[in-house]
Amino acid sequence: MARSTARPVVKLKSTAGTGVTYVTRKNRLNDPDRLVLRKYDAVAGQHVPFREER
Repeated sequence: MARSTARPVVKLKSTAGTGVTYVTRKNRLNDPDRLVLRKYDAVAGQHVPFREER
């Protein structure tokens, strides 16, 4: 089965500047803007906002 273009794979990069990334899928219909999620940054040792890269 083909993957839908409505749920693309996006890369989330840490805003702490450590270079840590997460990979996830987002629903483009519900979240057309850049996705921001609060995730754990192992290098910083705390939860920080992760922002979607383009």
